[in-house]
Amino acid sequence: MAEIHPTATVYEGTVLGDGVKVLENAVVGKQPTLSPRSTAKRDPLPPATIGAGTVVSTGAIVFAGSTIGERVILGDQSCVRERVEVGDDVVLGRGSLIENDTTVGARTKIQAEAYVTAYSTLEEDVFIAPCVVTTNDNWMGRTEKRFGNVRGPRIRRGARVGGGATICPDLEIGEEAFVGAGAVVTKDVPPRTVVVGNPARVLREVPDEELL
Repeated sequence: MAEIHPTATVYEGTVLGDGVKVLENAVVGKQPTLSPRSTAKRDPLPPATIGAGTVVSTGAIVFAGSTIGERVILGDQSCVRERVEVGDDVVLGRGSLIENDTTVGARTKIQAEAYVTAYSTLEEDVFIAPCVVTTNDNWMGRTEKRFGNVRGPRIRRGARVGGGATICPDLEIGEEAFVGAGAVVTKDVPPRTVVVGNPARVLREVPDEELL
């Protein structure tokens, strides 16, 4: 049975698994409000689904059309937009945002104030440090060329991204790669590679003892 705080809002049709907790002032199942110029899809959204044992913490928001796995922690004031799939045992830190049409694999950790842009893929066991910024639009809203070319990063299994790093649009961070704190990633990062700096450059290989 789910536990819903009296101040929380759970929209009609939302599916809550056994043991789900929706805490103070959280909102689950919210429909999006889109700008007329938004590139986001406008198809009707199914209800949000929250897996067993998940906690939607104080002030967190989960939009309609998203599926949250089991035993997930959605931190205070975090937000999951529409058509997002979040795997089991994921942690989303305080104030972090996962934008629309994104997939987050099991056991991934996204720490406080991180921004995961729309149309991104994060595979299993990814680590995103605080204040990481991902991007998806090389034209920043200008020219018709951007339509059909808006894509976030693909962050592969076990990759780690350090605090305050910025990842440019449509890049791949390879399996077990390591992006140093504050790096600005402007091109693909090979698997098991450490990159640092602005623009990010290869420093070394991830040592054996740090691999999953």
